[in-house]
This record gives sequence, C-alpha cells and structure tokens, in this order.
Amino acid sequence: MRKVWLLMLGSFTLGLDAYVTAGLLPVVAKDLGTTVSLAGQMVTVFTLAYAVSAPLVAGLLSGVRPRALVVAALAVFALGNALTALAPGLAVLLLARAVAGAGAGVYSALSTAAAATLAGPERRGRALALVMGGMSSGTVLGVPLGVLLADHTSWRATMWLVTGLGTVALLGLAAGLPEMPAEPPVPVRARLGALADRTVLPVVGVSFLGAVASLGLYTYLAPVLASSGGVGEGDVAPHLWAWGIGGVLGSVLAGPLVDRTGRVVALVTGIVSTLVVAIGLLPLLGAAAYPALVVWGAAGWAFQVPQQHRLLALRAERGTVALALNNSALYLGSAVGSALAGLALATGLAPRALPWAAAAVAGAGLVLHLATARPGALPATAAAGSRRA
Repeated sequence: MRKVWLLMLGSFTLGLDAYVTAGLLPVVAKDLGTTVSLAGQMVTVFTLAYAVSAPLVAGLLSGVRPRALVVAALAVFALGNALTALAPGLAVLLLARAVAGAGAGVYSALSTAAAATLAGPERRGRALALVMGGMSSGTVLGVPLGVLLADHTSWRATMWLVTGLGTVALLGLAAGLPEMPAEPPVPVRARLGALADRTVLPVVGVSFLGAVASLGLYTYLAPVLASSGGVGEGDVAPHLWAWGIGGVLGSVLAGPLVDRTGRVVALVTGIVSTLVVAIGLLPLLGAAAYPALVVWGAAGWAFQVPQQHRLLALRAERGTVALALNNSALYLGSAVGSALAGLALATGLAPRALPWAAAAVAGAGLVLHLATARPGALPATAAAGSRRA
C-alpha cells in the first residue's frame, strides 16, 4: 500500500487545481475584466477536457506501460497550470485550463486503475479511497491555502503553487512508482461496447448526475453563500475548509467500509440520499451552513469509492475502460453543472436557488440508482456480482 501513496500525491495536486478555482472566480474575473459567470467557464473547460481525455487514453493507449503515461500526464498537467498563471486574457486562460484538464484526466484514469492493481482485490476499497482521499485532501488543505495566497498576493501566485506541487509529484512518481504490466490493447468495438453496456451505463449515469449536482454547485459556492447568508468574498475560505474536511472524512472512511461490508449498492443509496438533504439545506442555513457543508463534502467524496468498486466487480475484464468512463462522467457532470449554473446566474436566477436545483438533480440520480440496482433490473451476468451488495 505504500506505493499507492505515491499516486495519492498526484491526486492531491489534482484536487487542489480542480477546486481552488471556485474560490478564485471573483478575483480572476476582476483581474481579466470579465464576469464571474464567464470566469466560471475555466472550470467548465477544465472538466470537459478531463472528461474527454480519460476514456481516450484508457482505450487508445491501453498497450502502453502505465508508469510512462502517469509521468507524461503530470507533465502536461504542470504545463497547463504554468500557462494558466501566465494567461493575459480569458481566451488564453481557457486554453490553458483545457491543457491542464487533459493531463489531469489521463492521470486520474490511470492512477485509479494502478492503485487497484497494486493493492490487490482484498484491499481494493482502501486503495481507491487513498487516491480519492488525495483529491479531497488537496481540497481541504490546498484550496483554503490557495485562496488565502490569492488574497495576499494574486490568483496567479496560487496557480504557480499548483504548478510547483505538480512538478514535485511528477518527480516523486518518476523516481518511486514501480513498473506495472500494460493492459492488452482494447479493441474499438469493446470500447464502444462499454458505452452501451447495460451493467456499466446506469452506474456511470448516477455518477454523472451526482457530479452535476455536487461539483457543479461547488463551482459557485461563493455567490451561493453571499446570496443565502451574506458571506463576503473574504469569508469564503472557512466554508471551503468545512466542505473539504467533510470530503477527507468521507473518502477515508468509505474505503474500509466497502472492504468490510461489500454492500456497495446500499452504501451508494445512503450516500446519495444524504447528499440530497445536505445540499437542499444550504439556502436555509446561510452563514451557519458549516454542518451541511461538512456532510455535503463527505457524501460527495465518499460516493465515488463504492461506485468505482462496483464497476470493477461488474466488468473486471475491462476495468480500466469502465473506470475511465466513470471518471469521464464525473467531470463531464461537473462541467455540465458548472455551465448550467453559470447560465442560470447570467439569466438572472438568484444564486440562493442553485442548491435546490442541484438537490433535485441529485434526487434524480438516486431514483436512477434505485431503479437499476435491483437484482431484477440487471442482466443475468451482472446479477451474481451485485447480490453481495
């Protein structure tokens, strides 16, 4: 398991980069002379590039040794963040975020599969939780630090911090990550088949809807809190800490829970139900939303551990492709959620109303999960793998 910690280091940097921009949108918009909703598209572009790159690499480069791809992905990621720090305007900024997102997507898809391989089936849940815990730790530790650094210097200094951490992670993995055998190339027909797989698609669909609700809303947490409870720009950091602390707790605890119980379907049901309630309470709590933010963060981050475990159990023969599709859905959902939330704000919707819309989307994900997770709703080949859930 010690080798999995190297992969967690890279995930930490990804978590910082993916979510620190939510707290920087007002200052980025002011510096570049644009609106918050347009600046928010830097999150949309990042997540779209992330979503597209993950399945492409899992399928097209499945015959290449993972270690080389992991190191190359982090190099692209670091380059994208350096370009972000140097961006003179919105167009270059969006291009730079696309480069960083592509590197992040490749790394995420490969690091998740590599962690599962290094740990073995009996400790798979813990390994997946460690990688996910890296993402959440990057949020809880790095995001408030990045926002604080931006408040005292500039948002560009925060992006240089991300670049430096990405470079450190790259060097650590290049020196310490062991070689692993490459998976056999996945034929195009098999990759396309995964898109229509009746056992994989519902799981990926639930991940997508959960990301639209949770990650899409998080992008605009600052205006939501300002509208609901009068939380100013300088007071957002403690609320980000609350969300991130919940994320660390959820991602760390989910892995051992999956390994001990094996009840992944029941865990997803409880987690998504909790997510709906926590998000829906935000506008009612306003500045006192810390408990809801902790629970929201915990549910949002814990959610993906049983999802990934379930996909590996359902489609072990093409697990990397299934995980890549799930990662793609996760960040595509984040992009769609960010874009829709930005569009809603641009057309005059009060930020206070966004959490209720997000809770409704998460509720739709819960309905889809309950409708498709029943043993009778699965093809016979998948039913056996789901009985113990």
